Amino acid sequence: MWALVSSLVLALAVPVAADTSITLDPASPGRTFDGVGAISGGGGNSRLLYDYPEPQRGQILDYLFKPGYGASLQLLKVEIGGDTNSTDGAEHSHMHAPGDLSCDRGYEWWLMEQAKARNPRIKLAALAWGAPGWVGTFWSDKTIDYHIKWLDCARSRGLTIDYMGGWNEKGYDKAWYQKFHKALRANGYKALVVGDDGNKGWGVADDMVADPAFAASVDVAGIHYSCGYQGTDKGKKCLDSANARSLGKPLWASETGSQDLNTGVFASVRSFNRGYIDARMTGYFNWPLVAAITPNLRWSTTGLMLARQPWAGSYEVGKQVWGIAHTTQFTAPGWKYLDQASGYLGGNRDNGSYVSLRSGTDYSTVIETIDATAPQKVDFSVAAGLKRGKVRVYASDLRSNNPADHFVRQADITPVGGKYSLTVKPGHVYTISTLTKAGKGTAAGLPPKPLALPYQDNFDSTPLDKQPRYLADMDGAFTVVPCGAGRCVRQVMSQAPIVWRNGKRNPSALLGDVTWTDYTVSTDVLLEHQGFVELQGRVGTQGLSPDRVNAYFLRVTDGGAWSLLRSDTTPKLTTLASGTVAALGIGKWHKLAMTFKGTSITASIDGSQVAAVTDGAYAAGQVGIAVSQTINARFDNLRIG
Repeated sequence: MWALVSSLVLALAVPVAADTSITLDPASPGRTFDGVGAISGGGGNSRLLYDYPEPQRGQILDYLFKPGYGASLQLLKVEIGGDTNSTDGAEHSHMHAPGDLSCDRGYEWWLMEQAKARNPRIKLAALAWGAPGWVGTFWSDKTIDYHIKWLDCARSRGLTIDYMGGWNEKGYDKAWYQKFHKALRANGYKALVVGDDGNKGWGVADDMVADPAFAASVDVAGIHYSCGYQGTDKGKKCLDSANARSLGKPLWASETGSQDLNTGVFASVRSFNRGYIDARMTGYFNWPLVAAITPNLRWSTTGLMLARQPWAGSYEVGKQVWGIAHTTQFTAPGWKYLDQASGYLGGNRDNGSYVSLRSGTDYSTVIETIDATAPQKVDFSVAAGLKRGKVRVYASDLRSNNPADHFVRQADITPVGGKYSLTVKPGHVYTISTLTKAGKGTAAGLPPKPLALPYQDNFDSTPLDKQPRYLADMDGAFTVVPCGAGRCVRQVMSQAPIVWRNGKRNPSALLGDVTWTDYTVSTDVLLEHQGFVELQGRVGTQGLSPDRVNAYFLRVTDGGAWSLLRSDTTPKLTTLASGTVAALGIGKWHKLAMTFKGTSITASIDGSQVAAVTDGAYAAGQVGIAVSQTINARFDNLRIG
């Protein structure tokens, strides 16, 4: 018996062999880290954030941008609005027409200012998804001038734009990039040019190697989804390129993500590590920043946080915030990767990965064990030139949905002779760092609740050239303008835009709660040109574009022809009723209304009922307004109740 106990004690005293040994040596080669950030744009995904009340709006912004609090983003890319749908919405252009310039449209200026106020060191980037039709073709001199005017606006607001791109996921024109680069410098802008923001691999790097003039005009080689698109395997392996590595330029995942605010954390955390290990990528932009859109839209839970109910002050902090925090709260742009201290646990990518970075004598190591099946022991050895004292350890159990298990400070570790060990569990991400300033925000959103009915807006309290509260453009540009003694909403786009999302669509905008069932929606309308104006009700699921939507439409032309339509995501329009009333004409106000009660739907024009039908396809949904493409029209006195 004593022999057995002695043997057991002896066995426990024998050190366990390390699965991985990491030597942290400041002499290790490594590229410069450019940061981890997110994208506001490519779909109006930040639209409802602007309408949040305080203090909730400030709390959300703190979780995104405040250092040592939440995601602590180091980069922010915004869309240069083009009055056209770019995923789940359209963003306003700073120049609807050639002689029109406004530096206060939309919400991206405001968002950049808020980000800078919280983190003055954050780097700003910009990219276009579409453009107003007046520029002609995207790869034109007019578009270059259009971009310069946007930068002039940024400068007038005290914002320095650090990076500028071309045309999102639409390839590249080498001559345009060369002209654009020269124009930036000629106008006194130091913004680095990113190319090609495409989703077809490292072809842009191949062309840069083959064409030195083109290479000289692109400062950062950035591609999209180099570590995979959607799915559970995203981020396990990232696309490498010898030509890209040979350029001597920063290599970026200039868009990654497209993942749910919670389940997407697995792919994202993998990508931030493995993008460098596999392909030497040093900058990452998660798309999108926040899911501040209503739940009927396609990407309604995609982002770092959920903020879909400004009327309730409700929001949710996603696991993605804490996955990113493991990198951003313990690094900064300008840190150096340590190649010799970055790799795969046990030399096997299925065990997980690790990257190490340093600045001066400080260092941080981020370890992910997302796909691991058993605990692993990691031995660290710190060489001269780096701090060899106590280190902090933070861990997140990514498989847990309990917020208490995310970004949790563990027991500090005190190295002995510059050496220490850590056992890492499966499904986790860890950060080991000499930095001491890190933290986890404690603010919480209010409980969710529907937008109360009745609801009405005459738009008189909305600032001119701004979007009304809760109204989200899907296509085109709806903005508040003077109307007689008050104000109204006008669709201002008068020429077909250069689109990102292919297809010819009618300008439209949505408002309200998807849970609304029985209600009457009405609005005053005025056509400025020949065409039609449209009132929408029970607007539900939207597909890849706004014309693919489950909804009911009351559509009326200037000549008085009307139709009550059912739309679906095919897309298909079914006429439920139609007829003719006295011509609406041009420049005259009229009232449209629809009433929904169970399966009963009635429609009226100028107070006279024109249709009464029974249809049970859609039981609930938002309201919307729309016009035929390139037609200017006005809306006022919107009422739902």
